[in-house]
Amino acid sequence: MARPTSTARRELGSELRRLRGDRRGAAVATALGWSESKLSRIETAHTSISEGDLDRLLTAYGVRVEDRGRLRDLARRGSDRAWWTQYRSSVPDPYDEYVALEGEAALISEWEAQVVPGLLQTDEYARAVIERGADVGDPDVIQRRLALRMARQAVLTRDPPPVLRMVLDEAVLHREVGGPDVLRRQLARLTEASRRPGIELSILPFSAGAHAGQIESFMVLDFAPGTRAPVVHIEGLTGGLFWVKPNEIEVYRDALDDLRKRALSAEESRTAIAEREEALRVIAAS
Repeated sequence: MARPTSTARRELGSELRRLRGDRRGAAVATALGWSESKLSRIETAHTSISEGDLDRLLTAYGVRVEDRGRLRDLARRGSDRAWWTQYRSSVPDPYDEYVALEGEAALISEWEAQVVPGLLQTDEYARAVIERGADVGDPDVIQRRLALRMARQAVLTRDPPPVLRMVLDEAVLHREVGGPDVLRRQLARLTEASRRPGIELSILPFSAGAHAGQIESFMVLDFAPGTRAPVVHIEGLTGGLFWVKPNEIEVYRDALDDLRKRALSAEESRTAIAEREEALRVIAAS
């Protein structure tokens, strides 16, 4: 199966297909001296396009020079080698696609019922999560996946960084991933992260009862205005799923709203995390 290409290249290909409209691909390609397969590969994001070829194509479509800036930017980004290319052999295709989307998101809203979200995991906690993965056995693959997960966290230092809105089930504070000492240090990291600008971290207490996120953990990725539509991502045992239809997105937004309303406030959540961290510290000292 072919690896997913960069989201910039896919977005450009989709826009170029829209601009072609009712024109036959063979006719456009012939007029430019291209093969029809070249045009098809560009539109389906299987290959990048040079700035010169892009300008020729946009001229054929009647796009004004002053309106080409965004498309040129997409073409440049689509030609760049993705930073995570070195890790691609160790992850399933949907995860590769997710990394591309995460890197472009302006707002990441997440509900997690099982473990600490990857962007906030410590190295040792992440290793414990990855080692228990349903499809992982090779130590080299584990190490590459760990390196990728840690590298993903660089998105938090991007300018501007994405806004994070994360709701964690209280069970996450009690599940001893990697053992009690690993969990304690992970909780300390959560406390520190919760104080950073742009990070909203909430704990959904057991007392909240039944709620809209009981079936699955998920996240909603929103992007800068005028770039691309929102995407929902759901992680599974064999890879991730993506939902992009507006009615699907709305279902998950409503679920997030329900979870955030039922969750503890930011200060109450920090207290809950600190209390659990202290309990683990007392156990370790006894």
